[in-house]
Amino acid sequence: MYLSILLLPLLGSIGSGFLGRKLGTTGSQLISCSFLGLSSILMTIAFYQVCLCGSPVEINLGSWIDSEFMTISWVFLFDQLTVMLGMAVLYCSTAIHIYSIYYLETDPHIQRFFSYLSAFTFGMLVLITGANFLVMFVGWEAIGVVSYLLINFYFTRIQANKAAILAFTMNRQGDMLMSIGFFAIFALFGTLNYSSVFSLTPYMNETAITIIALLLFGGACAKSAQIPLHSWLPGSMEAPTPVSALLHAATLVTAGIYLLLRCSPILEYSPTALMVITIVGASTAFFAATSGLVQNDLKRIIAFSTISQLGYMVMAIGLSQYNVALFHTVNHAFFKALLLLAAGAVIHSFSDQQDVRKMGGL
Repeated sequence: MYLSILLLPLLGSIGSGFLGRKLGTTGSQLISCSFLGLSSILMTIAFYQVCLCGSPVEINLGSWIDSEFMTISWVFLFDQLTVMLGMAVLYCSTAIHIYSIYYLETDPHIQRFFSYLSAFTFGMLVLITGANFLVMFVGWEAIGVVSYLLINFYFTRIQANKAAILAFTMNRQGDMLMSIGFFAIFALFGTLNYSSVFSLTPYMNETAITIIALLLFGGACAKSAQIPLHSWLPGSMEAPTPVSALLHAATLVTAGIYLLLRCSPILEYSPTALMVITIVGASTAFFAATSGLVQNDLKRIIAFSTISQLGYMVMAIGLSQYNVALFHTVNHAFFKALLLLAAGAVIHSFSDQQDVRKMGGL
């Protein structure tokens, strides 16, 4: 059951992508939405078993890298953190898939769109279920690639090209820092499994832990649009509105928050890193909110609001209030996705007019 939560969105994506011509528009919409709906139901059952009954699940699919010192397996872990975020990802994603049927009904490339959306959901699920840093990194890179494809969905528009390239290159910078963090973790601990790393952390040198924590925070900074790597998020609003709702409200930007929450046992042993995280989060929350006040584009206003909310989550993590950060992450995923979908409905009814100054007394 747990593996089918991951595989259903992947099958939906492959079906819509490679069999889109055979299935037609309605067929690919039906396959994507029904597979995601099924996956959501299974995740709800998993939530009951893992969260309410307190029995986390670990699935080992076999070895991936097996060299002299380094053994890494395809292991997927379903614990409280995973199923909480999995619920948010799958519920929002399913709602957005259903919304997209009507929002993009006149678009000629709708099969490609649904294929990308399902692939994105699959990448996000791999990210949150991986039981070691490398499996998590596979999902991390997958959502980076698919977010590029989705932001660049209208690939004939220069502005969409620019926004996609900006988002991709900025996330590269964070990924580079994060990869160096993984090298440092492997050099220090000799393993990349969460359980081994977190149990050994209290016995390690504080300076080394601080360096690792800051490198991981660099990766989270880019994904979760914290200062100074925040400017890609408002630009990426060039994408269709369902994409903005899925990527920049519900899932993609919470990947950085997830990384920090998951690595909380490492962060706790480095007061310096926690202070840096608090300062960056607080300044982002304030700076982005004040920037949002002077925007005129409806979707850019919501984008700056998202950056501000992410700043609050990062600040909560810096203050060691991980439960508060997780609560707000899940909460924000739902209300921001709804806000963007509502904005999409308004923009549609104004025949694609996004300037709030031209909307009269709406």
